[in-house]
Amino acid sequence: MVILTLNCGSSSVKYQVYDWEKKDVLASGIIERVTLGGSSITHKAQGKADYVVTHECPTHTVAIELILHTLVHPEYGVIKDLSVIKAVGHRMVHGGMKFARSVLIDDEFLATFKELNDLAPLHNPANLMGVEAAKAVLPGVQQCAIMDTAWHQTMPAWAYMYPVPREWYEKFMVRRYGFHGTSFLYNAKRVAAILGQDPFKTNLITAHIGNGASINAVKDGCSYDTSMGLTPLEGLVMGTRSGDIDPGIIFHMMRKAGLHASDVEKKLNKESGVLGITGRWADRRDIEQAAEKGDEIALLAQQIEGYRIKKYIGAYYAALGRVDALVFTAGVGEMGPVTRHLATQGLENLGIVIDEKKNALAKCRNAELEITGAGSKVRVFVIPTDEELVMTEDSYALITGTYDVHTNYHYTFQDCDYVNKAREEGLTKDLAKKPYLKDIIVRPC
Repeated sequence: MVILTLNCGSSSVKYQVYDWEKKDVLASGIIERVTLGGSSITHKAQGKADYVVTHECPTHTVAIELILHTLVHPEYGVIKDLSVIKAVGHRMVHGGMKFARSVLIDDEFLATFKELNDLAPLHNPANLMGVEAAKAVLPGVQQCAIMDTAWHQTMPAWAYMYPVPREWYEKFMVRRYGFHGTSFLYNAKRVAAILGQDPFKTNLITAHIGNGASINAVKDGCSYDTSMGLTPLEGLVMGTRSGDIDPGIIFHMMRKAGLHASDVEKKLNKESGVLGITGRWADRRDIEQAAEKGDEIALLAQQIEGYRIKKYIGAYYAALGRVDALVFTAGVGEMGPVTRHLATQGLENLGIVIDEKKNALAKCRNAELEITGAGSKVRVFVIPTDEELVMTEDSYALITGTYDVHTNYHYTFQDCDYVNKAREEGLTKDLAKKPYLKDIIVRPC
């Protein structure tokens, strides 16, 4: 059985193809600039050269058709025909108060999900386009919705309620929801395995730092608090999103600059964050290169981002009372030593110390690494996230009738002997170039 997972953005489609029987990733890739012109696909398959080609995708349907064509391509493909695909798992960003778990997609689901578009106007409509496109291209194949917000349904009311008029909550669903749920779920289960602990007796702080970024306090294996709120705009400084700001700024700029609500929404979502600080760069790699050359604005952007992460670490430490591990994950979290350094600098009195030498070496997408420093009471890990595997396992469980919420369900990656075959293959290549990685690789249990 093959399961296809799709993560559809407004102008991109990420995908992964998983062979359930072999427990192996057959291929993964992304189509960029969907609907914008100049579209291209980057396709990576085991044992084959990367396939990169320009192909116009004016709609998401065309993009998914291109993915399926590539999967059965005689040279770059990984399956003989499309009949082996038995399920498609979709990342659905905002489930609101309607969806607290992954679900099978039917007409009732689609109608209800559309009602939530206002809660995530940049994400939910794109997710729906992906579902409609997949249904059109793969009729008869079961579609599954994997909710980004589901992981955070265990938050207590004192963590998710805002101090705003009660009517806003009761009539308009205004509360903290949280996002990056599949990433946080994966990391919570993996780190418990690494520690050799019962996941439901484990306290963690996990920082998912990418273009979008959020941080999660995990108490006894469940989400306790998180930095993103009603929308994915709140919390940490991000690539183009502001994160926490004084709400008064919005009214100030509407009065002073004559901005409308839609103008402010666009600027806070697409023109702020490190892009707003620097005026030039949203990609942290560009900022890092400029900072290394002494660019003061790039250095400031790094300091602001690291400082905000550090404040959240301190707050969540206080909320949890005891922390077993601090985890960095996602693109910047996995590959950004400077960000990790700035986020942990000065936390020695909290018992958080990183080994700066190990931190500088910890840049790898194929291995679980430890950068804990001498005397640290809290272990510090750099863990490659795997949201696609969570989506795959939930999809399989949904179509076979074995699915349950994570507190009642056992994922394969919770096991000590779990191996990601694709990453093992990649790690072999990494170690050939970077043999020092072997000294910071951590093995479960």
